[in-house]
Amino acid sequence: MSSSPGPEKTALITGASSGIGYELSRLLAQHGFNLVLVARSAERLAEIARELATAHSIKAEVVALDLSQPEAASQLFAEVKRRGVMVDVLVNNAGFGDLCRYADSDWENQRQMIQLNVVTLAQLTRVFLAEMIQRKSGKILNVGSTGSFAPVPNMAVYAASKAFVLSFSEALSAELQGTGVTVTALCPGVTKTNFFKRAKSEKMLLRRLNQMEARDVARIGYRAMVRGKPRVVSGWFNKIMIASMRLAPRGAVLWVSKRVMQP
Repeated sequence: MSSSPGPEKTALITGASSGIGYELSRLLAQHGFNLVLVARSAERLAEIARELATAHSIKAEVVALDLSQPEAASQLFAEVKRRGVMVDVLVNNAGFGDLCRYADSDWENQRQMIQLNVVTLAQLTRVFLAEMIQRKSGKILNVGSTGSFAPVPNMAVYAASKAFVLSFSEALSAELQGTGVTVTALCPGVTKTNFFKRAKSEKMLLRRLNQMEARDVARIGYRAMVRGKPRVVSGWFNKIMIASMRLAPRGAVLWVSKRVMQP
């Protein structure tokens, strides 16, 4: 699939109401993709849909849905089928984190995080992947994190969920060779989004380090997806950090990680 999709190509983006998801939606619209925008806020999604449809002469549809709920992926797939939309690009961007010691965490919040970051992502990939393979064409972009590469004390479940995203995406990328379908994991570091507010970590030390703009992260992810790369890390600082983690002893990585992930 080229960066210019041709007639009636559609991208579905979860977590499209802000941050990286919004910027990816904007990029896809610029390249001529029709959009299905998914997030919890119907009002915000409708505003974005109007903006992008007007600016880029594309169709933009809205599905307001809380993807952290167990039946959400099935409901979303059914709604897309009901509307007669064929999804050519799936962007699994929705996700959140929580800064706390696991023993002190709210279990329902942790459960929703696992549901959204892992289960919903895997289920949406599964249901849309089958159609893409049948058509011998399609692209999936799964948003991971630099936290995909090492355990993160004080955000234990979040980092574990993002490790799943990376491993899952790279394995699928290998499985799908020769099918015409590609899977890419985008692994951003600290990015200027609402993530830290949702994670209750606005004063966290790591937030002060080399924050990237969401539009720059989205551009890196989009280019990697178009090229069919299995994985991309956004930004030179993050690439150096990950290379250092691979060379350092595991205990040292945990020691540093614990300290930078403190408020």
